[in-house]
Amino acid sequence: MHVLLVEDEARLASAVRRVLEEEGHVVDWVADGADALTQALTEEYDIVVLDVMLPGLDGCEVARRLRARANTVPILMLTARDSVQDRVRGLDAGADDYLVKPFALAELLARIRALTRRAQMPAGDPLWLRVGDLELDLRAREAIRAGRRIELTTKEFALLEVLMRNAGQVLTRSQLLDRVWSYDMLTESNVVDIYIHYLRNKVDRGFDHRLIRTVRGVGYALRAV
Repeated sequence: MHVLLVEDEARLASAVRRVLEEEGHVVDWVADGADALTQALTEEYDIVVLDVMLPGLDGCEVARRLRARANTVPILMLTARDSVQDRVRGLDAGADDYLVKPFALAELLARIRALTRRAQMPAGDPLWLRVGDLELDLRAREAIRAGRRIELTTKEFALLEVLMRNAGQVLTRSQLLDRVWSYDMLTESNVVDIYIHYLRNKVDRGFDHRLIRTVRGVGYALRAV
């Protein structure tokens, strides 16, 4: 696996690089945001491990610019900031997962395995999901409802994909956290509710038939039309 490691703390970068190379991965290391953006746009990577606090462009801006270029490489964000607001900011920028420093290297490897596993679409998987007039193009990473394209962030897309794959089924907040964010550190937060609110504004606004429904005390579901 080809990994881009973006970390300005040389000692941490050296430790992470060593453990990744011991696992058989090829690692490119850069220490600032501008170099990270250039590298990610010119080389093909299986994952980007991206620190938030960087000289020049910070990690959130790097992620945001990559997503603006339709680059869908999985991004694991590293940060010393542990508030829900900081996590939501990183996820909104386009990160797929979020690991708070200090962390165990074994957990870092587990997160990387989970992200790259999700990014590899099995050969038998459909390229499109359809529920009523809502369509999801899994290859182009686009959502369309009634012929109208819907702009989604990486996490909004992932959440909608899970809901569509399980249309008609009620999913709890814990299940959505596990399937979309791959960790349970936010089980006491309202990050799922925030993203459901974002999706409703984009998917249901302007339509008489609301697809996303709340099951009070349980979770959320997408109506199986």
